[in-house]
Amino acid sequence: MTAIFANKALLPDGWHDKVRFSIAGGLIEDVEVGATATAEDRAVGCVIPGLCNAHSHAFQRALAGHTEQRSPAGRDNFWTWRERMYELARGIDAATLTAIARQAYCEMLTSGYTAVAEFHYLHRDPKDPDRQDAMLEAIVTAARESGIRLTYVPVLYERAGFDDAAPTSAQGNFAMRVDKFLAHHERASARAGEAISVGIGVHSLRAVSRDSLTEIAGVAADRNIPMHLHIAEQQLEVEQCLEAYGARPVRWLMDNFDVDGQWCLVHATHMDEDETQALAESGAVVALCPSTEANLGDGLFPLHDFLRHGGQIAIGSDSHVSINPFEELRWLEYGQRLATRSRNITSLRDSHVGRELFSRSLEGGALASGQSIVGLQKGAHADLVVLGDDDPMLAGHGDDSRLDALVFSGYPLPVERVMVNGDWQVLDAMHVERDRARWDYAAKLNAFRAAR
Repeated sequence: MTAIFANKALLPDGWHDKVRFSIAGGLIEDVEVGATATAEDRAVGCVIPGLCNAHSHAFQRALAGHTEQRSPAGRDNFWTWRERMYELARGIDAATLTAIARQAYCEMLTSGYTAVAEFHYLHRDPKDPDRQDAMLEAIVTAARESGIRLTYVPVLYERAGFDDAAPTSAQGNFAMRVDKFLAHHERASARAGEAISVGIGVHSLRAVSRDSLTEIAGVAADRNIPMHLHIAEQQLEVEQCLEAYGARPVRWLMDNFDVDGQWCLVHATHMDEDETQALAESGAVVALCPSTEANLGDGLFPLHDFLRHGGQIAIGSDSHVSINPFEELRWLEYGQRLATRSRNITSLRDSHVGRELFSRSLEGGALASGQSIVGLQKGAHADLVVLGDDDPMLAGHGDDSRLDALVFSGYPLPVERVMVNGDWQVLDAMHVERDRARWDYAAKLNAFRAAR
C-alpha cells in the first residue's frame, strides 16, 4: 500500500484540500478529503489526473522538423507531406520503432499524458517482413519501458483510395488483407493486461472497403472495445467520397453504421451542419489534434457547434510536432478565436475555458481508450500528475483559474512527478528513463538517416 498526501487535488467534483490517496495494485483504493498527513505519506503539492493522448502515430516523432522546407513546385499540402511520411514509414524497422516510440512516450509522460491510444498500421518490419508481430512488439516494449498506459489500436489499411482496389507501392509495406489483420488483432488481444488494452480500427473510409469496415466494426461491437478511424481530414477526401459513395464522409458513415460511444473519429475537420449535429448526438468521441492539424493545413473543426449539440472531444498529438496536452488545448481554443474573431469559445458548460477544455479532454480520452472510470476516484487507475504548487505559472491562481493558467500560460510546464499504475515514471520533472531513451533515439535516428 502506498499513501500520497496532496496539498490540493482535482477530484471528479472539483478541487479539494489535504487529500490522501491510498494506492495498491496500481489502483486508487481510497480517497480521503480533509486528511491529516502522516510520516508514512508521500507528501506532494497539487495533483491532477493524467490525460490520455487519444491519437498517436509514434513513428512520426522522427519526422518532426523534416518537412518544413518549401518544395520546388511551391504547392505544399497534406498530400505532399504524406509522401515524405511514406518515405519514413518504408524504412523503419522494429528496433528503430522501439527507440522512436519510447522517446515519444517518455516525452508524453513528462508533459502530463499518462495514457496513449496508439493508432498503428506499420504491421511489417521492412528488414524482416516474415517476422510476425515484430512492430507490435516494438510498441509494447516502448510502452512498458516508458511506463505509459497503452491502448494499442491496430488499424487496417488495404487499398489506395475509394476506387483503387490495390495499395500503391508506397503503401505496400503496411497494407494488409482483412483476414490477416483480424488474426493480428487476435494475437494482440491476447497480450492485454493491467497497463495494456486493445482497440481496433481502420485507417479511413478511403483506405478500406465497405465490407471490411463492416467486419471490423462488428468486432468492436461484439467485444465492446474502442473503434477508431480517420475521417474528413481533408477536403479532397470529402470530394472523393461524394463521387464514390454519393455522400459526405461523416454523413455516409452515420447512415450506414451504428456509430455510438465506442467510436473514436479522428479529425472530422470538414463537416456540414447536418453532419456536425448528427455526430455530436451519436455519442462518439472526436479526437482533435490541433498542432498536427495546423502543421498539415487541414482546417478548423466546427468546435462550438459540435459541443453545443452535446458532442464529446479528446485530444491527441498525432504526428508529434508538439507533445504537450496543454498546448493542444490552447491551440484548440485559439484556432476558434482566430476564425471567429472572438474569445472564450469553449465555455459552454463552465465560464472558465481552461477548466472546460481539461474536463472534456479527460472524459473524451477515457472513451477513446476504453477506460470506464474517469479521474482520481476510488477504483480508478493510479495515474496522476503532480504539479509544483509554488511554480511561477500557478502563482496567484486559485481553484477557479488554476487550469486556465495551465492551458493558456505558454511557460515551461510545472509537472514535477507523474505516476502511472502506481509507479513513479517522472521524478523532479525528468523521466526516469530519460537518458537511456534519448541516447537510443539519437543513435537509431542518426544511423537511419545515414543509411538513406
